Order: sequence, then structure tokens, then C-alpha cells
Amino acid sequence: MAQRNDDSANAKKQRERRDYFRINDWIGLEMHKLSTSTKDAFSAFGNTPLTSLQAEFKRLDQDIKTQLAGLSERDRALQSLLKVFNSKLDILARIMAFEQNPLQPEHWYQATLSEGGVAFFSDDDSLQVGDHIAIRLTLPPELFQPRAVGEVVGVNTEDRGGSRIHTRFVRLEDSDRQQLARHIMRWQVRQRQQPNTGTAEANDQSAD
Repeated sequence: MAQRNDDSANAKKQRERRDYFRINDWIGLEMHKLSTSTKDAFSAFGNTPLTSLQAEFKRLDQDIKTQLAGLSERDRALQSLLKVFNSKLDILARIMAFEQNPLQPEHWYQATLSEGGVAFFSDDDSLQVGDHIAIRLTLPPELFQPRAVGEVVGVNTEDRGGSRIHTRFVRLEDSDRQQLARHIMRWQVRQRQQPNTGTAEANDQSAD
């Protein structure tokens, strides 16, 4: 019983850490409301002939990173060079993927984002608390495209019409969470370099 309580406390601390840092950012956001019969949440975005190639690219990228970790023990200079080259190829792949499927203007939002969820304004009045939605983000300038399943935890109607939708991520792969974490960290660095443009938000409940 004590072990179960410790695990529960650790899980709660992890959620709190993920939710602590929030940023207000202009991001691409595609979403599809899910039905209870949906088997594959991410199929809502469609599978193209490139889907399997993208999966293979990710697998090879992970293999390269594993090999680079071992190489650092023998030749740090070569490891650094290959790491830069791998990053360059990764960026090129994201640019090509984005150019093949550019987002329409209506898919860009000023949103509050954390590792735990995202909050955004929507004209869709069909979204209700408890709904599950498939989410695909596009995060400039890196053009990361993490995907998640979000649960609507709050709907605040606004005087101008529409609603502020608050979601928390209930399904998010570790690789996608890492992309979110890197994006948030780099956003914070950019803000510190431009002190008059704002700072990351802490203890803001917008994306809960």
C-alpha cells in the first residue's frame, strides 16, 4: 500500500511539473473530435504514402542518436560533427513535410501551451467538457509536429462569441513530449533574449 501511495505521489508531481511552465505562443493546431468508437485517434489526420516513410525516418534517427552516444567515448570531434549533420537533416525533413502539407490560416492559433495540455479560442460550439479530441500541433520555428489525444476539461464562453477551450493531454508519446519540452525551453530562451516581449507563465491554469 505504501508503494502504491508513493507511485501516486510521484505521478502527481510529474503532472504538476509538466503543467508548471506555460507559454503563450502562435502555433498551428489541427483537431478532430473523437467518437467512442474511434480505434486509432491519429487516423483522423489521414494516412498518406509518406506515413510509413516518416515512421522509418524516425526509427533511423533514433538509431543514429544511439550510435552517436557510443561514439562520444572514442572521438568527440567526430561525434559533434555528425550530431550537427543529423540535426541539419532533421530540420530539412520537417521543412519538406510542412511544405507538402501547409496549414491553412484558420489552423493557426494564439494558444497557451504546456507539456500537460493546450488552451485555445474556438468557434466550434459543439465541444463540451469530457470530449476527447485528436490534436496535431505545428510548433514554429522548428516545425515540430507532436500529436496527442486531449480531453476537454473546461469551456469558457466569451462575450465576443466562441469559447476558450481548455484541454489536458491524456495520450502523448514520449518522443512528442520531448518535442514539446524542447519547444517550450527554446521559447523561454528567446523571451529572455527579448526581455520586453514577455516571459513564460508559471502557475497559470489556462491549459489545465
